[in-house]
Amino acid sequence: MPISVLGPDEISMHITVTGKQIDVGDTLRAHVEERITAGTEKYFGNPIDAQIVFSREGPLHRVDCSVHVGAGIYVKSHASADDAYAGFDAAAERVEKRLRRYKRRLRNHHKTPPVEIVEVPTYVLSSEEESQYAVEDAQPVIVAESTTDVPTVTVSEAVMRLDLANVPVLMFRNRAHGGLSVVYRREDGNIGWIDPRNPV
Repeated sequence: MPISVLGPDEISMHITVTGKQIDVGDTLRAHVEERITAGTEKYFGNPIDAQIVFSREGPLHRVDCSVHVGAGIYVKSHASADDAYAGFDAAAERVEKRLRRYKRRLRNHHKTPPVEIVEVPTYVLSSEEESQYAVEDAQPVIVAESTTDVPTVTVSEAVMRLDLANVPVLMFRNRAHGGLSVVYRREDGNIGWIDPRNPV
């Protein structure tokens, strides 16, 4: 449901609130819309849209938030709690924390060169077919197919996108040389960078 409170020259952010086998009532929906609007616009001028999904995770309520803040940049988080309100507030706080960390760079994003984004296919491989891998010419079973955006950005911009999207790995085209690179979150919490164009 979009928020309709607008100032001059502003466009409302479209907010979608859904429940998977959970009824999202009007009171909870209004709380979500108010908080996600205030929390994102505080740090970023014109977020585009947001999707908030409530689901069950055993006895807990799980909440997944995704806010589209510009040119292929998504801020994502999730949280679980005994109560749907508490789960959402925890997930929203994580979105706000990431936006706060990068607010200056996000606000200056329109001043940087346009980001070229290429969609590439991605696949999820079955882990149940591992015994076949020992057989020559055996191929892993594909259980899901989708697409992933590969942006052309700097290394620091790639790290920002990795952190905002709350993902473990991000492939990008390095603006410095045009080749593919990867940034990923290491087990020690630091960020690793794989750059095939700059061998040791």
